[in-house]
Amino acid sequence: MNTKDVILKLADQLILEKGFNAFSFYDLAETIGIKTASIHYHFPTKTDLAIAVIHLHAAGFEQVKKQYATKDPLAKLEAFFNIYSRNKAEGQVCFVGSLCTDLYSIDPAIEAELTPVVKGILIWVTEILKEGKRKGVFHFSAAPRTKALLIITNMLGILQVSRITGKPDFNEVRNTILKELKTKKG
Repeated sequence: MNTKDVILKLADQLILEKGFNAFSFYDLAETIGIKTASIHYHFPTKTDLAIAVIHLHAAGFEQVKKQYATKDPLAKLEAFFNIYSRNKAEGQVCFVGSLCTDLYSIDPAIEAELTPVVKGILIWVTEILKEGKRKGVFHFSAAPRTKALLIITNMLGILQVSRITGKPDFNEVRNTILKELKTKKG
């Protein structure tokens, strides 16, 4: 792995564990064992580094979407949940949640890069729900976009809260969302 990739991987890890504002180029340099000038060579500013991390996650998201494009809606939704499960297993939060927490204290360029990713996730989950409802796999009364927002925010929230309350709560919320979606009403 080259220096740029090592820096990017560590920055991603720190954003997911501590948040964007909780580390500096000095922290990265100390951990990796390089000079801060080496980091500035690859990422002139912390904003450039954050944008690279966003692009990394956006590419991963697009890869998951592509991999599951022909799968059934339940498999697609499970793939979405598995992103959060991996974060939980690694003691991390969602990169969207982490950066949104710092939104008012970060460079607007970061928000500009993060916004289409967040909207893309919302569109994808909304489309999964629409497809699932159309095929009789999912049952819910809210508008699909609203239901998608409820699911996304529940997963973001439980990923954060379960850092304190524990893994059983994370699994309970995830399983309850799926159970409610699959249960016919009335």
